[in-house]
Amino acid sequence: MYFAALLARTEDGWEASDTELDDVETLSDLTDLAREASVDEDTVLVFIEQEDAWFGVVRVDGEEDPRIYISNASAAARSSYGEILLTDELLGREPGAEDTIAALEELVGLDGTEDGEPDTPGTDNTTTPTDNNNDDEPDADAVPAGPLGDTGILSDLGLPEAELLMLRTDALAEIADALGAAEVLETVR
Repeated sequence: MYFAALLARTEDGWEASDTELDDVETLSDLTDLAREASVDEDTVLVFIEQEDAWFGVVRVDGEEDPRIYISNASAAARSSYGEILLTDELLGREPGAEDTIAALEELVGLDGTEDGEPDTPGTDNTTTPTDNNNDDEPDADAVPAGPLGDTGILSDLGLPEAELLMLRTDALAEIADALGAAEVLETVR
């Protein structure tokens, strides 16, 4: 079960609205949705939660790049909404690296020859598997377990980093309470 909501900061306090993420496919789409809810380009928070698995907060301040915090990146990676938040930049990957690798893999056949290259009689085009797994090196595609992103995302709004990192269950309610927005968030829950 997922829950998603927008909290927009106004001069009168916070305004909450639940939001549907069915048409959101990228972080850019989510950022645009948040900016549409903004009053005078003030702060908008997007809350996404998968019950008892993970939660994410995206903060959009005017035209600045969005800031992201995810409570459990490996759990979010198994979620279509979590994948929206797990950008290459957040994961420390080269942007577009997966697309490049996939394109290169398509060029090379399973027999180790390039696409369209004939096997030459008398040559052995098979590859011998080697043990390239070094346990000391992290897997480049692995998503870390636990928190990921900007842990100071809510510090200036009343929720210090240490408290954010300790949140587990009912986290969005606790965040809203720290921001003084518990009642407005509860109206859309």
